Order: sequence, then C-alpha cells, then structure tokens
Amino acid sequence: MRFLIFASIFLSVFALLSWYISRRFVNRVDFKPGTKLLFKTFLVLNFIGIIFYMLSRYYISVPAPLYFLFSLPIGVIFILFISTLFYEIFHLLIHVSPNEKRRDFFKRSLDLGSVALASSVTAKSVYNAQHTYLEKVDVTIKDLQKEYTIVQLSDVHIGGLIDHEFIASIVHRVNALKPDVIAITGDLIDTDISYVKDAINELGNLKSTYGTYFVVGNHEYFHGARTIMDYLTTLGIHCLENSNTYIGEQGQGFHLAGVYDVFGYRTEDLKPDINKALIGTAQSPTVLLAHQPKFIEEVVNVDLVLSGHTHGGQIFPFNYLVKLAQPYIKGLHKHNEQTQIYVNKGTGFWGPPMRLAASAEITHLTLKRG
Repeated sequence: MRFLIFASIFLSVFALLSWYISRRFVNRVDFKPGTKLLFKTFLVLNFIGIIFYMLSRYYISVPAPLYFLFSLPIGVIFILFISTLFYEIFHLLIHVSPNEKRRDFFKRSLDLGSVALASSVTAKSVYNAQHTYLEKVDVTIKDLQKEYTIVQLSDVHIGGLIDHEFIASIVHRVNALKPDVIAITGDLIDTDISYVKDAINELGNLKSTYGTYFVVGNHEYFHGARTIMDYLTTLGIHCLENSNTYIGEQGQGFHLAGVYDVFGYRTEDLKPDINKALIGTAQSPTVLLAHQPKFIEEVVNVDLVLSGHTHGGQIFPFNYLVKLAQPYIKGLHKHNEQTQIYVNKGTGFWGPPMRLAASAEITHLTLKRG
C-alpha cells in the first residue's frame, strides 16, 4: 500500500512535468507541426518509460539494456523541465527588443539552442554517471597521535544497473589504496537482498588494516535493514548499530562510531541514539558514521562526521532543492569549533544513470595529527 501511494505521487509529478514541457516549450517553438508531434510523442514514450522503470525496479525483471532505457526518462524529464524554465526566461527577454527582425532571429536561435543544449546536457550526464572518481581529502584531527587513512563509500545503491561488475571494480580500486579503515555510510543496497547477493558477496573481498564498517541509510529500511546487516556480518563487515570501536594502537588511535539513520524515527525501528553510540569515547578522537548530514544537529563531542545521502544533488540544479533538507551537500565543512563533516557525493547513483556537476566518488581521507 505504501508503495502504491508513493508510485501514484511519483507518476503524478512526472505527468505534470511532461504536460508543462509540452505546453510551455513544445507548443511555442517555431518548428513544423510534424516535428512538434514527434516531440510530444517522445514525451509520451518517455512517461511510459518511467512507468516501466517503477515496475522493473520493484516487480519485474528485465535485461540490463532495457533497464538502462527505462531508467533514463526520469533524468530526461528533469533536464527538459529545467530547460523549459530557462526557455521561459529568455523568451520574455527576447520580446523586450522593439526590432521585429531581431526578435525573430533570437527566437529561432533560442528554439534550436534549447533543444541542442538539453540534448548535450543529457548525453554529458549519462557519460558522467559511468565514471567514479577518487577524491583525496586531508582532515586535521585534534589530539590524534598518528596518521590514519579511511576510504569512504556511500550511496552505492546496489541493484538495477549497479551490479556485480560495478562492485568488483570498486573493490579493486579501494584495495589498491591500502587503507587503514573502510567506511560505508549507508544506502548500500537498494533492492531485495536475494536479487543481488553475487554483487554483495564481492564486498567480502575488501581489504584494510582494521576492517570494513557499515551504517544503514534510509534505503536499507525499505528492504529489510536487519536482514541486510546480518548478511553483511557474514562477509566480515562490521555493522555499527549505535555503537563504536577503537581503531589503531591504544592511545594513538581513534574511536569509530556509527548510528542508525534518522529514517528510523519515522519507522519507529532502529532509531539513532548518539549517546549510546559514543559510550566510552570521551578520552580519544572520534569519527562518526551517520548517513544523513542533518544528523549533525544531534552530534556533540565528535571530531569528524562522515555522511552521504545527498548524492551532491546528482543532477544540477537539484542540489539547491537538497539544500532545503540537508545542511551540507558535498565536501568537507567545519560545523563548529570541534566538529567537521565530510559529505560523500555517492559512489553509485539512484534512479536515472545520470550525473551533472556532482561526480560519483570514492573518498580517500587522510586523518592528520592535530
């Protein structure tokens, strides 16, 4: 029932966006009627693709090439919507000119330019999503006695296009970095775990000095967070459940803590508890894994928070909407005199296989002596 409500709202939003694009962009460009009909047909097929995306993600299994095609329309509609908004603005500016010939020239240029730009941005976004970049970040930690390295993965969203081959590639790249610690900050799995065990099993090959640690994200709650954590444990991955562990030699290392996601407040299950997570950490530097950046408002006595969730906006300018819900979108920030936060832009992607001005990342953090 919850899925049906979500699906109805989701599809209604994209139906309205498609209608707006048709009315305010397609109807106004100076193209031949046949060309306009092709545009409108494309919008209809695009919307049908969104319906099949919802079905193939949760109910039916389809070949990877088809799933790729069904995944694209969400991003395409978003880019066309943004393009239409810009078209509206420039359309108004053109009509300020008193010269009719100049207006006609600019109008034709705007029509062709808008289509070309939307197509180019879409192609570039798809290209970007196929590449995951290494982000190297130095963080100075007060009272840390020795330098340590952490590789952070976040928002991998295993399922659909994020398959065994993708995970095997990520594992190979992470192991080559020879980190002290590997931290996975939630939204690792985005489907029923039984469908993707071959990809998840690959995570058991991750290698580091002190182990791999995981905290749940909001998407784990949709697919059985407890089942997921239990299975990851069998692969040697340590799940931090409002708990902590000590990393390094005694007196020279730091505490690594982790909390459940704030989504637990809504489900009334697996709720985050910062006080429980930080028991026994007062005498040493502390790094906290918390999926959503907004959890930092509950954090005290922590030197560094590692988060994800935002995808860096994934497709510009969606980052401005994300900013309404999260205090930080990407990168390293000094939250207050004691606490810093790093927000990973996501190692995979959610929904459309597209990224624009928000590259996927593997984060290599070096904790420097303060």
